[in-house]
Amino acid sequence: MQLFSKLTTIDFIGLRKFAVVVSIILIAAGAYSLSTSGLNYGIDFSGGTKIELGYQQEVSVIDIRSTLASNGYPEAVVQFFGTNKDILIRVPLSQENSDDRVSTKIVDLLAASPVGSGEVRSVEFVGPTFGKELFEKGILALVYALIGVMIYVAFRFEWKFSLGSVVALIHDVIITLGIFSLLKLEFTLPVLAALLAVIGYSLNDTIVVFDRIRENFRKLRETDTEETMNVSINQTLPRTILTSLTTLLVLLALYFYGGDALSGFAATLIIGVLIGTYSSIFVASPTVLVLGAKAEDLIVEVVEKEGADQPDQPYMP
Repeated sequence: MQLFSKLTTIDFIGLRKFAVVVSIILIAAGAYSLSTSGLNYGIDFSGGTKIELGYQQEVSVIDIRSTLASNGYPEAVVQFFGTNKDILIRVPLSQENSDDRVSTKIVDLLAASPVGSGEVRSVEFVGPTFGKELFEKGILALVYALIGVMIYVAFRFEWKFSLGSVVALIHDVIITLGIFSLLKLEFTLPVLAALLAVIGYSLNDTIVVFDRIRENFRKLRETDTEETMNVSINQTLPRTILTSLTTLLVLLALYFYGGDALSGFAATLIIGVLIGTYSSIFVASPTVLVLGAKAEDLIVEVVEKEGADQPDQPYMP
């Protein structure tokens, strides 16, 4: 790692103005999409019915969709749930589909169609009040997580570093939500859980950089703050790259082979890891620099006691 850090002398702090432009564009595009189109809420938040069916033979998703659409359920979402014999059906809440009897109607409808009957493995019905309550609690969880992060970093480092880490985390969450809105990806409870995981991952990367900055503040006394931060980011760059790449390999495997049920969760983490790695380098430290952090903020002065320089006196009984 030390060899790698000697070879990498990238001026990350010098690129902060370019990074600000990139972040502003991403945040602005996401904020515009969120304000105009909003999020594509899943049944967990918007309400509706979710049915899991298991068949003895392989079935066609297209046939099931056409059967439901021609019988009064055009908005039903049908997808495989693991194998081609496992089907997940989601029916959004509406005036016609406002109770838990929807699942019985759909099962009977499919049984009477060429698709045939399948084994009902689970049925979930989420009412509008419960869905709204889940969304509000999810948002509160995100807010509490950010407050906890701010308190932790303030105690471990200093308030300027605390604000820098929280700015980076808010940056990550807003951009991730904006991408979900732009791409019309479904926002569900697993996606919300993944957002909380993104906060933890991004914070871990940021703390590693901040730890190295604190160490170098004590070692490089004659170096200015900007150069110290650049050295610190370059020294931690190998660790950041290796951690992000290995994490992405696992998430990509989960996204492509984990099935539709885990695709949203994996997609959120993939976006979050990419944005979190970017923010730990180009957002957190430059924000601390703008706030005016300097070596004196983290170096504890050693106060010598009076008489400490005097030689020890022999003991006289």
